[in-house]
Amino acid sequence: MADAVDSGVGFPPGFFRRIDESGDPDFYREPRLVTHLDAPSLGALTTLYRELVPAGSRVLDLMSSWVSHLPPEVEYAQVCGLGMNEEELKHNPRLHAHVVHDLNAAPTLPYPDARFDAVLNALSVQYLTRPVEVFAEVRRVLRPGGLHLVAYSHRLFPTKAIAGWQALQMDERARLITAYFALSRGWTRPTECDRSPPGADPLHLVFAARAVDPAAAKPPTARSAG
Repeated sequence: MADAVDSGVGFPPGFFRRIDESGDPDFYREPRLVTHLDAPSLGALTTLYRELVPAGSRVLDLMSSWVSHLPPEVEYAQVCGLGMNEEELKHNPRLHAHVVHDLNAAPTLPYPDARFDAVLNALSVQYLTRPVEVFAEVRRVLRPGGLHLVAYSHRLFPTKAIAGWQALQMDERARLITAYFALSRGWTRPTECDRSPPGADPLHLVFAARAVDPAAAKPPTARSAG
């Protein structure tokens, strides 16, 4: 895919290639009303959101589906979902509004500047072929100080995940996400969390805030958090 080259600065040739380079709308045409982690790990993700996304926030659920994993008892000012399948998004009870949008074809987000307090990407960052452009757009739509939270695990659709992601170990994937933050610029230092429940699917998170003063932001490097 030629567009993948746009995000390829500093990455090996073919890093953003996929086994299936056909149009993503075709792949996601049929709804998949399934979850991609076991119950303990999904519970751990909800706990993370409870800790990091305050009540009353304006939230964008990026690459959304039929469930957003947000804590059911917390009220948010607005939750918007951007995903690939209309039926999945319609089934999501947390969304106040949604839009079908292919980020690999058009990484520009259809929202105004500084619109959100938090942007979530749960278990889908591995499908982005233009991640640096998308991360830059996420920064644009976040208010200064707003968080971008990227959760990932070991499960994926192998034909649609980028080759580079599939070649990396779990800890290397954290460094890749940190590189996306660094290359898109204007973020605080990313934090890495391992919240994998014992005996359950792995659950990792890398998050950073939009820098209040992008010119003063330090070059991001990942650090560990409990």
